[in-house]
Amino acid sequence: MKKTIKIEGLDCASCAAGLEGMIKGIKGVTACSVNFSLQKINIEYSDARVLEEVKSTIMLFDDVKILDSDNDKDETRKKHLKELLRIVISAVLLTAAMILSSLDGSGWILWISYGLFGAAYLVVGLPVLITAVKNLFGKHPFNENFLMSIASVGAFIIGELFEGVMVMLLYAVGELLQSIAVGSSRRSISNLVSIRSETATVLVSDYQVVVPPEKLNVGDIVLVKAGEKIPVDGIVVEGTTDLDTKSLTGEFKLKPVTVGDEVLSGCINMGGNIKVKTTRKYVDSAVAKIMEMVENASDKKSRTEKTVTVFARFYTPIVCILAVVIGFIVPALIRAFGGSFDLATWVHRALVLLVVSCPCAIVISIPLTYFCAIGSAAKQGILVKGATFFDTLAKTRVAAFDKTGTLTKGEFSIVKVEGDGVVDYVAAAERGSSHPIAKPFEGIQTKYVATEVKEIAGKGVSCLIDGKRVLVGNYKLLDEAGVACEKREANGTLIYVAVDGKYMGMVELDDTVKEDATAALADLKATGVARTVILTGDNKQGAQRVARKIGGIDEVYCDILPDKKAEIVEELKKEGVVLYVGDGINDTPVMTVADCAVSMGKLGSAAAVEASDVVLPTDNLKAVPKAVKIAKKTKARVIENLTFAILAKVVFMVLGVLDLLPMWLAVIADVGVMLLTVLNATRVSG
Repeated sequence: MKKTIKIEGLDCASCAAGLEGMIKGIKGVTACSVNFSLQKINIEYSDARVLEEVKSTIMLFDDVKILDSDNDKDETRKKHLKELLRIVISAVLLTAAMILSSLDGSGWILWISYGLFGAAYLVVGLPVLITAVKNLFGKHPFNENFLMSIASVGAFIIGELFEGVMVMLLYAVGELLQSIAVGSSRRSISNLVSIRSETATVLVSDYQVVVPPEKLNVGDIVLVKAGEKIPVDGIVVEGTTDLDTKSLTGEFKLKPVTVGDEVLSGCINMGGNIKVKTTRKYVDSAVAKIMEMVENASDKKSRTEKTVTVFARFYTPIVCILAVVIGFIVPALIRAFGGSFDLATWVHRALVLLVVSCPCAIVISIPLTYFCAIGSAAKQGILVKGATFFDTLAKTRVAAFDKTGTLTKGEFSIVKVEGDGVVDYVAAAERGSSHPIAKPFEGIQTKYVATEVKEIAGKGVSCLIDGKRVLVGNYKLLDEAGVACEKREANGTLIYVAVDGKYMGMVELDDTVKEDATAALADLKATGVARTVILTGDNKQGAQRVARKIGGIDEVYCDILPDKKAEIVEELKKEGVVLYVGDGINDTPVMTVADCAVSMGKLGSAAAVEASDVVLPTDNLKAVPKAVKIAKKTKARVIENLTFAILAKVVFMVLGVLDLLPMWLAVIADVGVMLLTVLNATRVSG
């Protein structure tokens, strides 16, 4: 069984990794992924008892709560206000304590100041202390709550009351700012994919019935009024209008549609009312697939994220051991060799080390960078299935393209016919096929009906018509069947026809190169891609004609079957990371071989979408170089954050060990580094 659990209060990626490990350790849990960015947990489990144990584990972890619904904005706002109130009260109490402690007094004044210091500490520190103790007896003891608790309590023990309170107060401020910054990023990215329509107006016996899109069935007639979003994919059966496709393409461009045109869910009706006959259920529609892909993308972590997770797991215990060494072992060694020392000073240095060492800047900013990249790509009509594919895209050296339907529109027209009745045979054989070659024959009325239709990948169709075996496809199909025919040369695509082993004639089709193909290839080269190639089953003349029209193509491989495409890609991988772009079921084998695969064209075929790593909901070729640019930008932000955070940590640790950094200033430094890396991560969305 599978379930997605929405949560709140998980504002630490390191904690997310710890929670994921705890849930995976529950007997009966077969899979678990904690999505820190979207605050959700995807689990696979055996029975209801296991689910209850999972929920109990979640509720006992830090301040994490399970949400009954996605509408948590009010709860989050209340939580932030409560935290802000605690911070203000603590700051007032601390100010009063400092004023009293500065007076030249003793006795009750001194004790009141101590009480105010303690009250100021408990107001902001008690939740942290409770969480630290709770985790100490759990499976996630070493985290920032533990570090701050030890550092602040240690400060009180050595008499540094002001620093003890300031550590916890500034930590609370940092946590609030972090929660606001991360929450803002989450909401902005979530808004990018909030493209579904909440309702649909279905026509039933001339009555209008408003239902959720999930209730629509294939074949329902839906009324889409001006300004409304199309609820599910379908075909226009009445009316003419313009659609705003920005939610799918990332570009504000009105698309005119009329009767017979396919429309995708998520597009906004900018003109008059239209009636749409649904062709897919909501779960299979474009908008549902887009939302599912974006929401699940964060589950596929990049290598950098995985490394950071492992780093955080061992980093905090190592820092704690180092603090013990500095605070107690070093003084003991000094004493053993006859030196003098002040134990409080060394303990103070150790406590500063603990404060500075908090790994939040690294473990939050890295996944947040990838999360922002996923949202930014989705906004521009690019669905990346996981953070790991950004790393691959950023290193692309070779870009390989399918031709038909990818570089060309895939909208063929008949330009030449040889042989009597061949068009009728082709129309019958291709009836019901989703291949672009079948489209020119859709409106042709034929007296034939094909049975036992078998599509042969990369070659054509074999079927029975009036009891005769009919072959419709390329020259290889007929040649392998032993049909004697002359291999013709043509600019377009040739469809040969044979009946019962006898060649009957051929139909020549021509295709149109996409308008944005030339610019897309030029932009791709500008990103640093060294080589671009075409892999196609089309003939040499047709493939080279397309390459010449586009320009920027370094090599053309033609007359090849899907398995041969895969072999060529394997060879190309010797030159570096290979990106493959295709649109059909025939591209599935090569997509599984390529380092990164992109499927195009109205979510393409189901097999191609499943096999690909990046999906372009529409056939916008210029989205390919955009994806590479976003990937490179993402990689740069990740490197910047890692470098800055690690260097800052090292510098502050050294200053702390040398007793040149007050504890309260160490907290400010730590919070500052964290906020800077988070803000830098969000720049990916810019």
